[in-house]
Amino acid sequence: MWDRIKHKFEKFPARMGVARKIVELGLRVGENGKIYCGNVEISDVALARGTGVDRRSIRSTVEVIMDDPELASIFGNIFPAGALLKNVASDLRFGVVEIEAQAGTPGILAKATQLISQENISIRQAHAGDPELEENPKLTIITEKPVKGEMIQEFLDIPGVKRVSIY
Repeated sequence: MWDRIKHKFEKFPARMGVARKIVELGLRVGENGKIYCGNVEISDVALARGTGVDRRSIRSTVEVIMDDPELASIFGNIFPAGALLKNVASDLRFGVVEIEAQAGTPGILAKATQLISQENISIRQAHAGDPELEENPKLTIITEKPVKGEMIQEFLDIPGVKRVSIY
């Protein structure tokens, strides 16, 4: 996605940072030029504070988005994916498998979920970080119950997997 749109922001690093933050948080730019998380309006000041820029950078980024039909379509149709349960998994007695892998290697999610299902464990969530948004993207799988630590080597044997954490 970034390859298609980054050239529209690359001369303005602050705008690029704002655009990245909008995508990272699953925010969208409405037809009215306001920013939303789902149906909740997000103030320019709050987003500016969270992005480390001033309010004018937020407005100028939104104006660029609104003036470009391709950007308006992309940023107008982003919606949040929901709550990631990773940080509350232990409170809910769920398990977590975090996999750091070589970006672009196909089949990692399929093979990881196959290993988990062979243990007769249900998967509650799977979240894959975007390599264009994160320096070290991770595949995070939340399971109905903890996965045995002995399975680390099986996950590491998946082509492209660099690191695995199970907790």
